This record gives sequence, C-alpha cells and structure tokens, in this order.
Amino acid sequence: MSAILAIVLAACGSSGGSKSGGTKTSTTTLGKAPGGTLVAGAEQDASCTDWINACASSLWGSEMIQYQTMPRTFDIAKQDGVWTAVPSPTMASMPTVATVNGKQTVTYTISDKAVWSDGQPITSEDYKYTADQINTDKNVYDPTGYDKIESVATPSPKVAVVTFKEPFASWTQMFSSDYGIQPSHILEGKNRHNEMKNGYSWSGGPWIAKWQKGLSVTLTPNPNWYGTKPTIQKVIFKIIADTAAEFQAFKAGEVLAIYPQPLPSAIAAIKGNIPNTKSSVNAETATVEALWMNNAKFPLDSTAVRQAIGYSIDRDAIVKALFGELGVNKAWQSLNPPISAKYADTTAWSDYTPQPGKVTSLMTGDGWKKNGSGVWAKGGKTASLTVVTTAGNKQRELIEQVMQKQLGDNGFKLTIANKSADDLFGTILGAGTYQLSIYGSSGTSVNPGLCSILCTANIPTKANDQTGNNLSRVSVPAADPLLEQVDTDSNEPTRIAASKQADALLADDQVSLPLDPLPNIAMWSTRLSGPIGDNPILSMFWNMHEWTLAG
Repeated sequence: MSAILAIVLAACGSSGGSKSGGTKTSTTTLGKAPGGTLVAGAEQDASCTDWINACASSLWGSEMIQYQTMPRTFDIAKQDGVWTAVPSPTMASMPTVATVNGKQTVTYTISDKAVWSDGQPITSEDYKYTADQINTDKNVYDPTGYDKIESVATPSPKVAVVTFKEPFASWTQMFSSDYGIQPSHILEGKNRHNEMKNGYSWSGGPWIAKWQKGLSVTLTPNPNWYGTKPTIQKVIFKIIADTAAEFQAFKAGEVLAIYPQPLPSAIAAIKGNIPNTKSSVNAETATVEALWMNNAKFPLDSTAVRQAIGYSIDRDAIVKALFGELGVNKAWQSLNPPISAKYADTTAWSDYTPQPGKVTSLMTGDGWKKNGSGVWAKGGKTASLTVVTTAGNKQRELIEQVMQKQLGDNGFKLTIANKSADDLFGTILGAGTYQLSIYGSSGTSVNPGLCSILCTANIPTKANDQTGNNLSRVSVPAADPLLEQVDTDSNEPTRIAASKQADALLADDQVSLPLDPLPNIAMWSTRLSGPIGDNPILSMFWNMHEWTLAG
C-alpha cells in the first residue's frame, strides 16, 4: 500500500461467476474487426483533474482520466502470483538504486520512444518539474516521498537522477499512479492548477480525455502513444451514480463494462448469470473500508470510548451480511489492505468483538454513567455520536443502520447524517467537523505505508495549510517512528516488523475500526475481449488500449 492514498467514494471491481482472492482475466479472441465505441459505466464523477492538488481525491477520476493520460514510471502487474511494480512503456529499463556520497539515488532512464501527444519527447525535465511542483505547491494531496528529495539532476534528456535527503524505501510509488509525470514543456511558467483542474487536452498515455463534468469522460486514441495502440475508436465513461441504474444500463446493453460497488444488488446480478457477460471478483484489494473516528472530537478524544465502540459492534456479522455470498465473511483486522498483507498484523483488531461487559467496564472506568434513557452521560454531556458517509451509498447506509442498533444496545446514541461526496470529501473530513465516517482508503501502489494518514505530523493544521491526510486526527506517539520506518527502511524484515508493531499499537489505542477488505467486482460484455480483469491498484480499465470490441 502506498503512502499516497485515495479515498474510495465508490468501490471498484466486478465478478461473473469467479470468486477468489485473486483475479480472473478473460483473453478470449472474438475474431471480428476492431473499432467501435465502448460505453462504460462510472459510479462517480472526477472531482478535479489536477492530480497533484488536494482536490483530486476521487479514485474514479484517476481511473477514468489520470491512468489513461498521465505517463508513469511503473505499472502494477501480477508476477508469480504477487502484485508488483513493473516498468511501464515510458521507461527504457528498470530504474536503478545506488548510494552516492552516503545518499540514496534513483536513476530513471526514459524510453527514446516516449513522447507526449504533441510529439515532444518525455524528458528528465518532466521528472524535475513534477518533483518541484509537488514540493513547492501549497495544496498538495500528499507529498510523501517527494518531500525527501534533495535534488533532481538531468544529465541528459532521457536520464533523470533523483537524490534523496534521507532513505525512502517506497520510491517505486513515485512518478507513477500517485501523480504520474507532468509535461514541463506545456506547464512550465503557467499556473498548473488552473491549466489542469477542469480537464486538459494533452496526454502521455494511450488516450486523450475530454471531461464533461457531471456527465461523461470521452477517451480517444493518442496518435503518438508509444505502447500497444488502442483498437477501440472511442471510450465513453457515462456517469451513473446509482448502482441499481448502472446495472439496468448494463443489462440493457447501454454500457458494456462496469466496476460496481459490491452491493447486494451487484451480488445478485453476478449470481443471476446475466447472459453474454463475464466477470471477476477480487478480495485481494488495495482498499480497507473502515469506521473512521475523529480522535480529536468529543467523546472520541477518549481512548476508552473508542475502545468501547469497538466492543459494541459485530463487524463479522456486518461483513458476512454484505459480502458473504462473495466468500468474504470476516472483518479485516488491520488498516493495511489485503494487497499489503505481509506488512499487516492481521490479528491486531481481532479482540474487538461484541463484549458488553468490556463496554461497561471501559465507560464506567472513564467516568460515564447511563442516564434515564440508557445513554452514557458524563459531565452534563451524553455519548451521542453522528456518522456521515456519502448519501445514496446503499452498502454504507446498511452498515450505518446496523451500527445504529448495535451501538444503541450498548448505551451510545448514533445519528445518521449523510452528505454529498463533494461536501464530505471536499470540506467535512479535511476541516474535522465530523465524529464518525465510513469510507474506503485505497493505496495507489503495492508499497506499504500508513504514515500519511495516521502519523501525528500529518494531522491537518495551519502549518501544513490544512492539507495533511491524517483526517482522523490520530496521534499515537509510539507508533509514529514505526510508521516512518516503514516508509524509509529498505531492510524488508525490519520494515515488516515495524509495520506489524505499529498495527498493534494503533489497535490498542483503537484509533479507528477496520471493517472489510472492500471486494472488487468487474463485469463486462462478451463483445469485449483481451486481458480484462481487476487490477487492484489501477482498476479494470487500466489496459483498455489492449481490449478489442466486436460489433
């Protein structure tokens, strides 16, 4: 899991009869002429398209536009059963790591074939420009890794040498699916945010994107793409925010590929064997869905209260009810996702099961007593909580309703007050004006790393222009150096040990409550062929330039 994290507003994935912790990929060849227009469903619009800026937190925006247009150092692929970073077509070779004058350096050699859509070469100056923008802008989504760069040297147009001030073990996450590589010859001297935020006409990937906010994203082939050329003439992502409506469009043949949330309706559709459909289900995801707690907000500023909430909720029952038919029956026990399981203490949160006796002992020990309504009270205040998630998300609304009863049975009053995605992720979480929230946190790399969302230094403050990604305001001082070590230590055994130790400390403090490894579901028409399946980092759509559409 990368230190760069995206918020999952709508889950990704699909199935079609296959259920596993891996990926089912179709490579059927239909033998018909290529071309045509592929219409795909998208469950959420992009928020903005300046990928460096904090406004670009929507994973769907990256899947529809960023991954299709921004060149990157690494793709993510499965090798010998393990998801790993492999050089993309942009690179001439695997970047090399060395120690020079006691400092870590990474040398990137760019392919001579790699050019932008205007025919200008992708160069080392683009690497330098990208790093400079991330390190000098005031509203960066997450500077992790880039803030450790001392310099970017450009000894030749096709060679960039990055020197780090201190070691950074997760260097493969950089200049890749986090932000990509920016075109210096187009953006230098201009306001990058203004140039990019509402869409852009250039590309360094297989497609050129046109964004009609709130309606669609249209992709057309980049004539100067240097990798496998697209055979599909046009791809249109149609924004269909309601999953049920998206399924109706899929069944009617109005859209030919969808990456729906794993709602009961989606599971029923998979089991219903929709004619002329293929699908895959992947539980080895980069996403952890959790009940995120604002550790700075009363009464959640008390560890005892957070722990009592953990002992009030039957997470296994929730997960089984939602995803049991996909084979996902147990709550996930770490804030590290399944794709980074080797770095996770997968038993860290396992003690948090329904235990009313522990709830009582923790709350009374913290000075609480139940009032006449059976709600915990202390100092003239009650243990009244409000939870917020994206309005209309049926899966998370079901979770809220179950939690409302379970918490009520244990002396907590829970109010549901859902908001639009723009309000929740654009304002509320960053400002800290919430108590509880349910959403998925998704990595943009196979690298581990929770420091960006859980280290004390990353709590949004005036000092970091309110752009810190520790939206839960977590501060566990003993865990901070361990989380930082995960980012910096290149010794794999000690890095794994540090990550697991941090998991245990965070669970003891009950900073938030992991719920499920949000399964990915991908569904597509048999009119499509090629290497189609779920990529837990880059989505099912990442390699559409290799797909074929039959008439």
